[in-house]
Amino acid sequence: MSDATYSTPQEAFWAGEFGNDYISRNKSQGLLAANFSFFSRIFEKTDQLGSIIELGCNVGMNLRAIRALQPEARLAGVEINSEAASHLSDIPELEVYQESLLGFQADKPFEFTFTKGVLIHINPDSLPQAYKALYDNSCRYICVAEYYNPTPVSLSYRGHADRLFKRDFAGELLETYSDLHLVDYGFAYHRGPFPQDDITWFLLEKKS
Repeated sequence: MSDATYSTPQEAFWAGEFGNDYISRNKSQGLLAANFSFFSRIFEKTDQLGSIIELGCNVGMNLRAIRALQPEARLAGVEINSEAASHLSDIPELEVYQESLLGFQADKPFEFTFTKGVLIHINPDSLPQAYKALYDNSCRYICVAEYYNPTPVSLSYRGHADRLFKRDFAGELLETYSDLHLVDYGFAYHRGPFPQDDITWFLLEKKS
């Protein structure tokens, strides 16, 4: 696909060669074990989940851990990079949507929608679309696990400008959608026993 296919340069960036190169950096047994621990903590705060979707799943390292934790759940992933999406076929009964998460709409909502290390790479002007995808595709829980900063900042990412952004993503979701409330939040430290990349997670729920 050409860059013109995408509405933002960030989408083209991840759909193309850089996204292909990222695949080899995003696969390890250590990461799988860390993800198992990470999502175990979050799922302790939810009721039993019948359906889960990840927006921006890459090769599915999060979904592989979740499949072990939630073996009976309907599981789906949205991934913009075709090469990364091709690695998802070995996850049992996974629905794969090879497209941008911006504007994504499933046929029916999921009980748990989430991003992990994805909103930080979205063009800030397109964040309302990303929030809408998280919100519209959820009938109960939304989880965002991202780099946190109380105010928006843009940082260089592997030598590329305008490809990494930190802000209060969860706070903006709460301000945008009045029926959301904060269930819990936590921090995963890179020096912990099951290290993550200093990610802060926020679990939100739609008020009944």
